[in-house]
Amino acid sequence: MILDTLEHSSRYRTGLARLDAALSFIGRGGLDALALGRHDLQGDALYALVQEYDTRPLASCRWEAHRRYIDVQLVLRGEERMGWAALGGMREVVPYDADRDVAFFEGAGEFFTLRPGMFAVFFPQDAHMPQIALAAPVAVRKLVLKVAVS
Repeated sequence: MILDTLEHSSRYRTGLARLDAALSFIGRGGLDALALGRHDLQGDALYALVQEYDTRPLASCRWEAHRRYIDVQLVLRGEERMGWAALGGMREVVPYDADRDVAFFEGAGEFFTLRPGMFAVFFPQDAHMPQIALAAPVAVRKLVLKVAVS
């Protein structure tokens, strides 16, 4: 997992062309003007999802992980708590769904707050729990870049 601010996004160039393209994309600015929904950057190999939702109580959120995609998550408006855990320490409770590229887990992890100007990168070995309310639910606008790993 990577957690940092947009001003440092260029420091994480990896040599993985699609991940580097995703990090360049979030560093370009003007992302709040994107329409809701999917935006293809390189077809299914790299695309952006613009989402709006209200954060939820911790008890209604779930740990998740993906196999085919790296998630680059950037809050554009609002703020949310997020969880991170090493996947190896989690217990799978909803089996992997290849069509949706997601499995759900139980276990313990670390939590942090993602605010505008910050981003998090979750790799296939990272379980993460998004959409958690801090003190009370708030409206969030978020960009999630899906970066194919192969």
